[in-house]
Order: sequence, then structure tokens, then C-alpha cells
Amino acid sequence: MAKSRGTIGILTAGGDCPGLNAVIRGVSKAAMHYGWKVMGVRDGFRGLVENRMERIESINVSGILTQGGTFLGSSRDKPHKIRMGDKVMDMTDVAVANYKKQRLDCLVCLGGNGTQKNAFRLQKAGMNVLTLPKTIDNDVAGTDITFGFDSAMSIATEAIDRLHSTATSHHRIIVCEIMGHDAGWLALGAGIAGGADVILIPEIPYNLEAVAESILNRRRTGKRFSIMAVAEGVKSIKEAANGKTGKKAAKKLQTPEEEELRRRAKAQGVHLVEEPVANKIARELQAMTGVEARVTSLGHVQRGGSPTPFDRLLCTRLGTKAGELLKENHFNALVAVKGNTCVPIPLEEIAGKKRIVPTDHPWLQTARLVETCLGDEVV
Repeated sequence: MAKSRGTIGILTAGGDCPGLNAVIRGVSKAAMHYGWKVMGVRDGFRGLVENRMERIESINVSGILTQGGTFLGSSRDKPHKIRMGDKVMDMTDVAVANYKKQRLDCLVCLGGNGTQKNAFRLQKAGMNVLTLPKTIDNDVAGTDITFGFDSAMSIATEAIDRLHSTATSHHRIIVCEIMGHDAGWLALGAGIAGGADVILIPEIPYNLEAVAESILNRRRTGKRFSIMAVAEGVKSIKEAANGKTGKKAAKKLQTPEEEELRRRAKAQGVHLVEEPVANKIARELQAMTGVEARVTSLGHVQRGGSPTPFDRLLCTRLGTKAGELLKENHFNALVAVKGNTCVPIPLEEIAGKKRIVPTDHPWLQTARLVETCLGDEVV
């Protein structure tokens, strides 16, 4: 049995995704191997602020490699801006106090871009932290890939595969909305893998006239259906001219009534259910082309279920690398994937940054060479 080294906490923050349990397992088993006591923090940073922690033993992480979700629970709360009753408060000092009360030597945070920023804030407040890159959006800076991305891309690809048969049968335009926030990795990858005829991503503002003409060109050559993979954060050329990106661009064009509804929801700290961006695109394309259109918004289906074998392996590699860094007392870093290795990247280098699809990325060239319309020109 390894000599006792100290205590770590581990939490999952932000949206859930396949692989979280696998990473918790990897970090916990490796940390225990090197003699660390492991404390699980319930429901993300809120659990840290509310001091809701419990011991994780080897038995607790047995059999969870294949399970989706996170048994620790998650939330989108930020320590410096957390709703307590009817007020939003800075609870950073409380988070640090609980960290010390539990005698933690390091807090391991599993999350996306927001989690990287929140962890860095806690680092600056005096805590030792390690982060691991979690998000189906694949947009965490400093790493080649995030865990959860491959699983979500597989789900979205299967959905596009299934949409082909109904689109073919009824000669329709099928618009499939895919998650990703303001990054197009998921829609682009699933669109190429699923053989989508049109792929719209946030990094390339779209011209709907070019999309409509590309769809009509397909019909003129006897191809009587079209599948579109549309990232949730897409913006038209007009919206991009407003100086905003992704959903923020569309919000700027909202009516006063819609803006007031959004303001009230934000003030109350509740999620506002919004119409999928794909609905608007489908309506306009149907009017422009005269071709019947249907919409499928995959939503949270992309976050659910068991992780793919690739993600299970990736999660285990990232988790055990975190254990090795803990052994070396190497803190305040993101455990990133670089090529075939996992390496630590200082949080100060990546916090607040986002990895989006470069306009010269090879995937884009691949899509164009198989005559996929990317919304910027007629195919």
C-alpha cells in the first residue's frame, strides 16, 4: 500500500457528457494508487461552496467506466457568481475556506471552458487545482481533443444516417441541428461522417441564397433530397456583421418583447427555452426553394448514454495522467492531449480562450472536395 500523501477533491462542472464517470474512475484509482485520499464534491462548484463532500473509495468507482453522466452530479454555478436565495454573490472566500476545512491539497475539476476559467480564479485565490478537458463541443484551448466529443459525434452521425432514409422517401430537406455553442467541430465532424449535403458552422457565416441554390442544383441533377447539419451557434452574414457570434448574433435581432423575457429569466436565474435556430433556417429555405423541409434538433440526446471505446480509453489516459501529476505535486494545470501523449498545460495559458475551427482546417477542405455546401458559396 502506498504511503499516504494527502487529500484531493474532485468535481464535475458545467454540462454533462459521456465519459465523466470514466474520468472520475481514472483519477480516483490512480490517485489512490499513489496514496492520495479522494473526496468527491457534489454538484460542481456549488457543492464546494456548500461543503458537500464525501469520501470516494475504490468500491465507489467500480463498474462505472461504461456509465454515462456523473455520479457526483454537476451544475453551472461559478464560485464568484453564485445564486444564494434571491441574490447572486461572490462565494470565492467560502470555497477556499471549505477547501482548507477539508484539508484538501488539490482540487481536480472536470469541465469545459467555463470550468477552466473558474479553476484559474480559484488558483489565484490560493488553491491548488488540476483540470481535465470535458465537453462535447471540443473547444477547450490547449488540447487536441476533449473527452465526450467522440461519443457525441457518434450519436450525431447515427442521427444523420437515420435521417437519410426518411429524407429520401419523401424528397425533403432535413435540417439537423447539432450542439457545439460557438464552435463547429461537432457539426462538421458528424456532417462529414454522415454524408450531409450542407454543413453550416459558426466559423463560416452563411448566405442562405447560396444554400438554397446548392439544394436546387442537387435536384436538377436528380438528387431529390438534401441533408443539412447545422451547428446551434451558426450565424448568417447579416448577423455576423452585427459584431456578435453564434447565438449572441441572433439575440441582437430579437424583438423588445423577446429581450424583456430573456432579461427576466436571467434575473431569476432560470433557463429560457428557446426555438432551435434550425427552425428559422428550415422555414426560409422551404419558402426559397419550394421544397418541403423538416427539422430535427438533437439537443441533449448528444450528451447522454455510454461513452464510446475511444472516449473510455481517452478518459482513462487523462485520469491516470492526472494521478501521475498529483504524485509529482504538479498542480495548476490542464491535463491536455497533445498528439499521442497527455501533458500539463499551465492554466494561465488557456483560461478564457476557446478552440474553434480554423478556416484552413483540413476537415473543411475534405468537405468541399466531396461537394458539401458550407454556406459561403454555391455548390
